[in-house]
Amino acid sequence: MESREIIKKLKDEGWYQVGTTGSHHHFKHPHKKGKVTVPHPKKDIPLKTLISIEKQASIKLR
Repeated sequence: MESREIIKKLKDEGWYQVGTTGSHHHFKHPHKKGKVTVPHPKKDIPLKTLISIEKQASIKLR
């Protein structure tokens, strides 16, 4: 899965970007705790990274 698709799904779920550190974009949600970090731009996100993003965001991306 590409980072662009992940970012689109996060934004559809209400997450918004709060900053960027190098090639990592950080997102927060108005009602959920924590921050989600997505490496971008990246064509293929490794499976373990994708699973970590799903846990951080409490959503299913696959």
